[in-house]
Amino acid sequence: MKLVIAMAVVFAAMAFVGEEKGTIHQFTVKDINGKDFDFSSLKGKKIMVVNTASKCGLTPQYEELEALYKEYKDQNFVIVGFPANNFMAQEPGSNEEIESFCKKNYGVTFPMMGKISVKGSDMHEVYKFLTTKSLNGLEDNQVAWNFQKYLINEKGELEQVISPRTLPNDPQIIEWITKK
Repeated sequence: MKLVIAMAVVFAAMAFVGEEKGTIHQFTVKDINGKDFDFSSLKGKKIMVVNTASKCGLTPQYEELEALYKEYKDQNFVIVGFPANNFMAQEPGSNEEIESFCKKNYGVTFPMMGKISVKGSDMHEVYKFLTTKSLNGLEDNQVAWNFQKYLINEKGELEQVISPRTLPNDPQIIEWITKK
């Protein structure tokens, strides 16, 4: 009996040691034009993932996101936008309508993905990773609203979750981007 218990402890320890948190680099998603976007292509870059909406009080953050992207994109930084209609139906458009709105109104050039769900039973796998500690290694969290920001380091590991109301050009975010 002691041998059985000892073996069970050893196998449990081996399973625990074998568990390692994932990275964003494990995901391939569809961009706003339906093409594959492989996060592993962003290895070595800091990534801000943000869920977006076109009819939200926070929608003007698109302008600040684009300015941030333009300023730091040549310094191994990228923003990846995920349109989502999870909060008061504030992103009702199709991918084509969303893309047109973003370019026409805010000149968005950072990568935009196809519309997904960021909460609930149909939550996209990327957001399951971002919101689940056992997957991301940092913390359990919920997407509070449109324009919540996830800061991911060069290795693809989640480092910070930033409130939707925190502006993209907040000193905390700039410091994170520029930190070596």
